[in-house]
Amino acid sequence: MGHLPHFISDLGLILVTAGVVTIIFKWLRQPVVLGYIVAGFLAGPNFVFFPSVGEEAVISVWGEIGVIFLLFALGLEFSFKKLVRVGATASIATLVNMGSMIAIGYLVGYLLGWSSMNSIFLGGMLSMSSTTIIIKAFNDMGMEKKKFAHIVFAMLIVEDLAAILMMVLLSTFAVSQHFHGKELFASLLKLVFFMLIWFIVGIYLLPTLLKKFNRYLNGETLLIVATGLCLGMVIFASSVGFSAALGAFVMGSILAETVEVKRIEHLVEPLKNFFGAVFFVSVGMMLDPRMLIEHAWTVVLLTAVVLVGRVVFATLGVSASGQSLQVAVESGMSLAQIGEFSFIIATLGVSLGVIDGFLYPVIVAVSIITTFTTPYCINASGKVYGIVEKRVPAKWGRLLKGYASSGYATTVNRSSDWNVLLRQVLRLVAIYTCLCLAVIFLSAEFLRPVILARVPSFWGSLLVAVVTILAIAPFLRPMIVRKNKSPEFKRLWTDSRLNRSGLLTLTAFRILVSAMLVLAVLTPLFPHTTAVLFIVALLVVVGVIYSQVVKRQSRKLEQRFFENLNLKEMLEEQSAPVDRKTRQDLLDKDLRVEEVEIAQNSAVIGKTLRELDFKQSVGVNIVSIIRGAEKVNIPDGNERLYPLDKIVVVGSDEEIQECMKRVEKYRTARHAEAVHHIVLSQYVIEARVPLAGKTIRELNTRERAECMIIGIDRKGHSLASFDADTALENGDVLWLAGEKDAVDAFGKVYAAPPRPDAR
Repeated sequence: MGHLPHFISDLGLILVTAGVVTIIFKWLRQPVVLGYIVAGFLAGPNFVFFPSVGEEAVISVWGEIGVIFLLFALGLEFSFKKLVRVGATASIATLVNMGSMIAIGYLVGYLLGWSSMNSIFLGGMLSMSSTTIIIKAFNDMGMEKKKFAHIVFAMLIVEDLAAILMMVLLSTFAVSQHFHGKELFASLLKLVFFMLIWFIVGIYLLPTLLKKFNRYLNGETLLIVATGLCLGMVIFASSVGFSAALGAFVMGSILAETVEVKRIEHLVEPLKNFFGAVFFVSVGMMLDPRMLIEHAWTVVLLTAVVLVGRVVFATLGVSASGQSLQVAVESGMSLAQIGEFSFIIATLGVSLGVIDGFLYPVIVAVSIITTFTTPYCINASGKVYGIVEKRVPAKWGRLLKGYASSGYATTVNRSSDWNVLLRQVLRLVAIYTCLCLAVIFLSAEFLRPVILARVPSFWGSLLVAVVTILAIAPFLRPMIVRKNKSPEFKRLWTDSRLNRSGLLTLTAFRILVSAMLVLAVLTPLFPHTTAVLFIVALLVVVGVIYSQVVKRQSRKLEQRFFENLNLKEMLEEQSAPVDRKTRQDLLDKDLRVEEVEIAQNSAVIGKTLRELDFKQSVGVNIVSIIRGAEKVNIPDGNERLYPLDKIVVVGSDEEIQECMKRVEKYRTARHAEAVHHIVLSQYVIEARVPLAGKTIRELNTRERAECMIIGIDRKGHSLASFDADTALENGDVLWLAGEKDAVDAFGKVYAAPPRPDAR
């Protein structure tokens, strides 16, 4: 027998160990992630009482693949439009929380005498909450529908995006060892440029391609396509100087805007679970008990910093965003842990060789401790709020309610027409400038060498210039003319002559930017005619503005992009029981809309809404019942509830929670449930039971005997066919199917006189 490669034996060892340990952790009702880490420790080189992995380098590669699929799956749950919707609350709260923890982490590292690099990475690790642990805790505790849970989820979205940015900046800093202003600005600009290009091109192409080839995309093919796109973006991101994790996250966020995202999430989940498990096992392998004993006080100190610092600053951040103190405290207590992104940042530091070896096991130990404490912190949030509330002075009443719900946030704060117009125009200029620069870059890298190699003269340069300008023309036109007919532009134009001067200046600025982009195409090709080129560039811009061909092409490109971008949202909105405006109006009144599914053994099944009387008993209103493809809007009191119905309820957080508890209350199960099986039995027709001459229809076996005749043997042969009008004869053998009690009593039923209600 051939020698089994270490790769297979190592993988088998870690999966068997992980399987056993995670079952134990499930039984203990602890997070599975911790089970993986413990399994990694048991299978790692630092635990001598257990078989160890032979080639840790191979497991490290599997761990890197795990990070890729974790970030890809995270991107599938992410949405740039969702980020825009969560708006100020999540952004302000996350900025306060993360910024404070990064600063405190660096300060703690500095006071402990660590190097600047260790301190900076420590700040990054302490600033990241665990999305996995929080979601798991909320689901287990039934709190995912509460208002503070929605705010925490929104903060996690912003944190995830900030973590991607942090990883890019930390990688840059690790290479240069210094944060220079120019380098930092260049890195940010490069990141924004590539993410914008990837997102716009991806939204323009991918939904269209997936829609076109939809009939070929069964589960297997879609999995291969999605995985290929993920790894393709990973390769591309790495080739332009970004991390593989960023590429995976970006591709996931692009696919998140397609209508196929739910299918892709379902198909990718096993890959994410498998490779993610290997990643967390590889994290556990780096746990060194000797280092933990040596740095025990550091672990205790950092644990205290996380439990206190994250609670305090997350609470302050949510409160600063305008939420009530109760919501702020509940949110802060939920975020008192660090998790998977901290491991990823630590892995980045180790792979770059810029942090000391002790920091990795220390941060893993802190994560394990804070993960164990998370459910207890969430449960204690109500008591903590009660203590804090008693100590808040009466004059700070606005703090308790939150200015977002007390009218202060809804005071007139509308931007002027100038602010709105400038914001829209600058956004257009930034987006289309990035697109033009991307086309110019591709032309210089690929098109120009090919053409000039075949036509090495003025005419070759002219051909390159013409092709490149035609390619960017559909982007130049909207950069100049979009929003020139918007309501804000018209109001400003008719308002005063001073406004007209400003609007003309704004238009001139847009034309100048477009001309500079054309110059960026022409100058490398014709370097000695700069003055003439500027005039040519202006003429090209004028031609683009008045060209009907460019106008049609530009509108066609924009239409496809926005159709792809909004298709998923449009389909979701069509199927939503309550439109977005109504949901927002209800939120302004501190009311929410939720769908609650009726379980198959719920106690409310079969009862009418009048009998249940949710409004009086719980406080919620049922505005719709979704039953498969059917929708019953504004149901009356006679409407009954059936298994798997979805009731759309409107109420406050507390009322919706009470409604869910009532709906989820199960029927009382019978202690001794009889088990009934269908059996097959024979019955011979004899004279003592006068059945001869009767037809099967006349016997009515289904009603009278609760069984059925499935075969007849006559004179030693089976009847090839029979129907309800077949008459029976003495000596016939009937093959009966039914429950045992029924077939055993068949003869007694027909020996007795028929029941009056028998048909």
